[in-house]
Amino acid sequence: MTRTVLLSALGFLLGSCGTPEFRAEKDSCTADWMTRIPPRHEQEMYNQVQSRQVPTGTTTCTGVGYTVTCHQVMRTEYYTVPAVRTVDRNEPLRDLQIRQCTQQACIAKYGNAECEKPG
Repeated sequence: MTRTVLLSALGFLLGSCGTPEFRAEKDSCTADWMTRIPPRHEQEMYNQVQSRQVPTGTTTCTGVGYTVTCHQVMRTEYYTVPAVRTVDRNEPLRDLQIRQCTQQACIAKYGNAECEKPG
């Protein structure tokens, strides 16, 4: 059941974002719901993953004639560092309302959730 709802919502989002009518309805709903549920920005700590190249301790050398060129073999090392990011705590709820508003407006005006003109 949940999978069906998610797949239909994903299909709705992917298939309907192309028409100018859909974008107009979504813009209208976005303006409305941005005032009803305004952004609530908060800072939060999280672990940011970063990478760096470190030598493995081995060296590969190649020689051409009298010239020998050596390079250290490197590997990628991943590590985490604490970081701060700003998140909008109201965004998930607001986005849900915008999607529902857009879908309802399209159904009311065009008879389908994609805002496609009949014909």
